[in-house]
Amino acid sequence: MLELAGSLNVWTLPQMPRRAPPQLSIAMLERLDTAGAWYLARARQQGSRLHGGSAAQASLIDTVAKALPVADDVPAPTPRLRRALAETGRNVIAALIFFRELAEYLGRFLAAFWRGIRHPPQFRLTSLIHHCEQTGLRAVPIVTVMSFLIGVVLAFQGATQLQQFGAEVFVVDLIAISVLRELGILLTAIIVAGRTASALTASIGSMKMREEIDAMRTLGLDPDMVLMLPRILALILMLPILGLLADLSGLLGGAMMSWITLGISPPMFLSRLSDTGVGNVIAGLVKAPVFAVIIGVIGCHAGMKVGKDAESLGRMTSAAVVNAIFAVIVADALFSILFAEIGL
Repeated sequence: MLELAGSLNVWTLPQMPRRAPPQLSIAMLERLDTAGAWYLARARQQGSRLHGGSAAQASLIDTVAKALPVADDVPAPTPRLRRALAETGRNVIAALIFFRELAEYLGRFLAAFWRGIRHPPQFRLTSLIHHCEQTGLRAVPIVTVMSFLIGVVLAFQGATQLQQFGAEVFVVDLIAISVLRELGILLTAIIVAGRTASALTASIGSMKMREEIDAMRTLGLDPDMVLMLPRILALILMLPILGLLADLSGLLGGAMMSWITLGISPPMFLSRLSDTGVGNVIAGLVKAPVFAVIIGVIGCHAGMKVGKDAESLGRMTSAAVVNAIFAVIVADALFSILFAEIGL
């Protein structure tokens, strides 16, 4: 047993052993400060037994002991399979919540549309025309140029491959089916998703950051009628028109390249094009309203989810573009399966 006498304070503490003995007697201690009490409290924490001492010294030691840092319990590492399953479960729940919210916003749009039909004075025609210009008219140059180049590439690549088999004339069928049925409306919807989904999120999100949407509700205005309905309806009206322009531009590019590389004259191109049938045009354009609703609902939903800071606005804008493009591609794949089943 080690007996301590005299003073145990910050000045005499360096003389103490770093590892306290199992038994310590403090009956002869005359002066004790917090540094000495820390030494005794840590010794007791490490298993040493203290003997003697006054009530004041015991109280000081107990007070210092309560202030000693307690090491956090390190949790045992979670098995890799359990972590993977937990992460998968969280992602599935987040996806289900996202789909539920999209269904809610789709219902809100349909309710606002029905309300606009029943009460025409509440419908904002000026806002609809403005968004038709922003969504459709200003997207015409990029859509037509993109489709023209796609038609040129299809004709050039198709001619290169089909010349090996002496089937150059079938390049017209390749261009017609590819552009009219799939690529024309799909690439148009992707471009519109990149332009419009981000614009919807940014405009509605900035209004939400400035609390303008709360001000609308205070004034008795329905944000669904004022914000969602004109924007989504403009998309529904303009996306089929843009898809039709994309089809015409793609066919024009394909016809020019076919004439240059294969010598297929425009009358021959049109004659062969008429044999492909109007079903390809219908199969392509019938997707446009569905794509428009998907893009509009995702953009408006992301805008309404923006928080009070600029960081959330940027995050939701990026998420809206990615989600809209992904949803359009998935919807196009589902349409392809549906048309294959019904023979269209």
